[in-house]
Amino acid sequence: MDTDDFRRLALRPALVHLGLWSRAAEDLLLGTALAESGGLRWLAQRGGGPALGFFQIEPATHDDVWRNYLAYRSELAAKTAALAAPSPDRTVQLATNLRYAAAIARLIYRRVAAPLPITLAARAGYWKAHYNTAAGAGATEHFIAAWRAAFPQGD
Repeated sequence: MDTDDFRRLALRPALVHLGLWSRAAEDLLLGTALAESGGLRWLAQRGGGPALGFFQIEPATHDDVWRNYLAYRSELAAKTAALAAPSPDRTVQLATNLRYAAAIARLIYRRVAAPLPITLAARAGYWKAHYNTAAGAGATEHFIAAWRAAFPQGD
């Protein structure tokens, strides 16, 4: 998928709809999707794992966002729900509904108290610490390489 199309048609509209748009948030989500999905290629986790979509969100993580974050934020929950289609199941929509998946990915990061990073190296570290986690297979170098593969002209 073209990164400009992904920004313009999925990321930015989802973030604006939630009231959570910033260039830092958009760049962090784009970098996350690039790193997690092999450069916007995979909609299902390689090796048969449960993660879905360009953001490789596991159904359990999706459900946790709803149960332990959105359940206490009714306005944000309503905005997020408005991005979901009536069917299929919302966890399936992590792979089929780009705006809904982007919203859930943003909310995963929204739960972090630390400010959003600005530089590529800081985004890579933030992704590793708060999205991929210490136990995850990803490395900051992987995030940076995925970004540079998509944007060889700069950070």
